[in-house]
Amino acid sequence: MKQTYFGGCQCGKVRYQATADIGEVMSCNCSRCAKLGWLPSFVPAPDFKLLSGEGGTSDYQFNRHVIHHLFCSTCGIESFARGKGPDGAEMVAINVRCLEGVDPSALKVKSVDGRSR
Repeated sequence: MKQTYFGGCQCGKVRYQATADIGEVMSCNCSRCAKLGWLPSFVPAPDFKLLSGEGGTSDYQFNRHVIHHLFCSTCGIESFARGKGPDGAEMVAINVRCLEGVDPSALKVKSVDGRSR
């Protein structure tokens, strides 16, 4: 069931809200996700609203340069990323570790082999 979540970076400069049904998150072993401990859940871009920090992020891209890894330019936390889903639709990956009131250990985790891609 979809519900509205609020999240952001550590210092509070970047804040957002997302409407999502978060029952499962992804654990990727690619060089970036493995080092960061990222646990993303994906939402369509219209279900994501950046509340603050529009000019306060830095963009990092690697590998195929298809995902914009946006991190707070003050505290360095990457609480979300922007890209396109397999169908070409704009999507946002939200790091559930950065959501208020969410216990990541209570969620189902799907392992993804990003290292081999």
